[in-house]
Amino acid sequence: MDRAGIYVDNYSGDMSYRSFRPDPLPPTPELMLSAETDKLVIEANRRLAKLDAAAELIPDMDLFISMYVCKEALLSSQIEGTQCTLEDVLDPDADVNINLDVADVVNYVAALQFAQERLETLPLCCRFIKEVHAELMKGVRGSDKSPGEFRHSQNWIGPAGCSLRNARYVPPNVPDMVEAMADLEKYINEDWEFDPLVRAALIHYQFETIHPFLDGNGRVGRMLVLLYLMDKGLLQEPVLYISYFLKKNQMEYYDRMSWVRSGGNYEQWIHFFLEAVSEAAEDGMESVKALLQLHEQNLSRLPDSKRKRDIVRELFAYIQKHPIIDVKRTASELGISYNTAASAVKKLQELEILKEKTNKARNRVYIYEDYVNILKKGL
Repeated sequence: MDRAGIYVDNYSGDMSYRSFRPDPLPPTPELMLSAETDKLVIEANRRLAKLDAAAELIPDMDLFISMYVCKEALLSSQIEGTQCTLEDVLDPDADVNINLDVADVVNYVAALQFAQERLETLPLCCRFIKEVHAELMKGVRGSDKSPGEFRHSQNWIGPAGCSLRNARYVPPNVPDMVEAMADLEKYINEDWEFDPLVRAALIHYQFETIHPFLDGNGRVGRMLVLLYLMDKGLLQEPVLYISYFLKKNQMEYYDRMSWVRSGGNYEQWIHFFLEAVSEAAEDGMESVKALLQLHEQNLSRLPDSKRKRDIVRELFAYIQKHPIIDVKRTASELGISYNTAASAVKKLQELEILKEKTNKARNRVYIYEDYVNILKKGL
């Protein structure tokens, strides 16, 4: 069945290979979603709306959002083999001792922030996607592979060392890729009869199938889900980390997209994608509740101060955006002396909000451990 597209021959003789040419969206024949999938559409939308509303009530939203984005960045990068932990990314010296794995995650955060701002002036289009990719690949692995530009050569997917001949999947050749991305841009910006979550599933599948970049396709494709949902008003902020479910079911994630290409079965992929959104939204709600509860619990433990500037409360706000700190950098960031910062850190230690992480005489590092543990779920 060639409902999703066909494989085409390229070159001849020893140079020959086959690449996939995807049909444009929406699928033909049109989607026939089961009653079970229809229920899942309703449930996923309900959970997403609940998460979005809860996020709106969070005090100091920017502090929480930055951690959500960081977690999605780490999960999305881990799917592609990045080997680092949340503690590595949050390390106060990460910008000094940065390694390539940490840089991948840091760039994802920066690229998503860039994309949110750019979305205010530019629709989701090929130009937009290229600009986001350029931010994602800036100065990291793959920065030599035409960041911000669609590929001018054939790529393929498979184990290390495989060739075009024995690759697991060969995306469209360059002319087919260019045409397919133009078709996808058109689909993203037109209104169709199906729910935005169903369209998000199709868009993600199609982007992954086209694979328009030489590197970073997976991260851009998963980011595109968030951006599309925000563009359609289903989310006000990027508080959904769909990569949590996709990482947990990584082989099924790849297999289900392959089944679309091999058999034209979009319906099973959409069902899987809706499960991912639904579970991610539910997990996000649990995290929001836990973070809010922790925030209120620890806020109530802080001592009242009659001073014009309450440094302990400022530090408490600071550690929700930077849950792993050292005194020197914290003092600089808050614009206070080293001794004042050290005194505030000691107070939060006494209240068992901060814990020392290093057990060193000098250059000690402190962690807001309860906060980090909530975020570490799934990592």
